Amino acid sequence: MADERTLVIVDAANVVGSVPDGWWRDRRGAAERLRDALVPFAAAGLPERPGPVELVLVVEGAARGVAPVPGVRVDPAPGSGDDRIVGLVAAAEDRDRVVVTADRELRRRVEAYGARCVGPRTVRPSPPPHG
Repeated sequence: MADERTLVIVDAANVVGSVPDGWWRDRRGAAERLRDALVPFAAAGLPERPGPVELVLVVEGAARGVAPVPGVRVDPAPGSGDDRIVGLVAAAEDRDRVVVTADRELRRRVEAYGARCVGPRTVRPSPPPHG
């Protein structure tokens, strides 16, 4: 039986990098914090995509050792995270797919396969300004 949930693929490097919170000092830790923050979205869904959804966090480089948690599958890219995301989108052509990224070139590539794209703020609100 086919999975009818929306497939939500999160570009970890792009989403983590969207907020200058010191992530560059601990890339793996930043990816783990993002993974944990994604858990509620598995049941709740995204705007215009009610849950439950299948959440896949694509990690690369120093973040490759991040473990999955219930609700969030972690997919370590063997090379380019962008290439892995495009491969996941292409392989799930029979499903509704949403990619979370601000990367314009990646957006262009996955939209060519019919995926919808949303920005990092969909899953990671900006921190409040320092006062």
